[in-house]
Amino acid sequence: MNIIQIIPGSGGSFYCGNCLRDSKYVDALRKLDHQVIKIPMYLPLFSDEHDISDIPIFYGAISTYLKQVYPVFRKAPAWFDKLLNSKPMMKMAASMAGSTRAKGLEDMTISMLLGEQGEQKEELDKMADWIAEHCKPDVIHISNALLLGLAKRLKEKVGVPVVCSLQDEDVWVDAMQPQFQQSIWDLMHERAKDVDALVAVSNYFAGEMQKRMRLDEQKVHTFYLGVDVEDYPYIPVKAKPKNVGYISRMCHKDGFDIVVDAFIELKKKAGFEEVKLIATGGLTGDDKKFFKDQKQKLKEAGLLHQFEVVEEFEGAARHEFFKQVAMISVPVRIGEAFGMYLLEAMASGVPVVQPALGAFPEIVDVSGGGITYSPNTPEKLSESWAELLKDTEKLEKLSQTGYEGTKTKFNIHNHAAEIVELYETLRLRSV
Repeated sequence: MNIIQIIPGSGGSFYCGNCLRDSKYVDALRKLDHQVIKIPMYLPLFSDEHDISDIPIFYGAISTYLKQVYPVFRKAPAWFDKLLNSKPMMKMAASMAGSTRAKGLEDMTISMLLGEQGEQKEELDKMADWIAEHCKPDVIHISNALLLGLAKRLKEKVGVPVVCSLQDEDVWVDAMQPQFQQSIWDLMHERAKDVDALVAVSNYFAGEMQKRMRLDEQKVHTFYLGVDVEDYPYIPVKAKPKNVGYISRMCHKDGFDIVVDAFIELKKKAGFEEVKLIATGGLTGDDKKFFKDQKQKLKEAGLLHQFEVVEEFEGAARHEFFKQVAMISVPVRIGEAFGMYLLEAMASGVPVVQPALGAFPEIVDVSGGGITYSPNTPEKLSESWAELLKDTEKLEKLSQTGYEGTKTKFNIHNHAAEIVELYETLRLRSV
């Protein structure tokens, strides 16, 4: 099949699980001999940037924002748009404060959901015309439900089924000003009628979005995220130093401060003198003061020498990170729809210690590769770490079962084949 994947980019400034999810699915689909074109929106894609060198970035982050906020820019000449969408400008936008911040983007989110009726309708036509001219897809897959405004015009101009993934839209909408939230959910409900199928990444999130978007459950399908364990060097826990790790954007939302406070608590206990905290995942301009405050806490506790940051977090650098830790935790404050880092860790033989929130209990239960704790406090996380670090036999068992569970239950190639079956069913219906 010829498949189009429309993917919002992060610019590569932080570990983007959703971007990584899309990239891995594309690779798996290609290994099944399907032709897949990744079309980036807003910013360059996380990793694999060489894959998109000949494909334009649609809805460039800077120009889209300026045109939404300052109407005068809607009449800017083409050369000005080209300058704003250049790679150096995109990189700069990715590192700037607010490039991934929901609050303050309420009007733009509504406008994007309005699609052909929104302020970005010219850019939508540009994208649809480009796909119609340069690609002959059998199906178009949109990365998340905040982009549902694309679907109607794409179907009109390209004439193929459109599928939309569901993952963490609630995090974005819930961060917005309260007076906008319900109107956004209502728009997403209406625009969901324009797609042929919706694909959730966990059973938990399928149920959550059915409630929030008032979706017909027959239209919602669940396909777990996946990895190829062959892409990850498996190293038994007993061969690794007893360090704790964190892999995600180092921000308040993802609970990096909970990890820091839990580490300070752990180091007050006897028997953990050699344990280090190792973190990776990058940050945005919004996170710099927050990150500085966390380092200051570690300094005041006399633990800064036992805290390490792995600056690079793409490709081989992630493998090196997983070689240095015996377990990871990403205590996201309200949980997540999935958590790609869980699979990457377990495929590397690293057990996960997660709060009992969102889809985390589901993923841990299916994989057998970790434990959950509640409540999501530094004290409880520290206690959970201590118990595992002292129980080497249990830690080793979680490492092995997590690897095997990821290999069998979260196999990217199996899930790619399942989603192709959905694509083919939709294509036959549309003929």
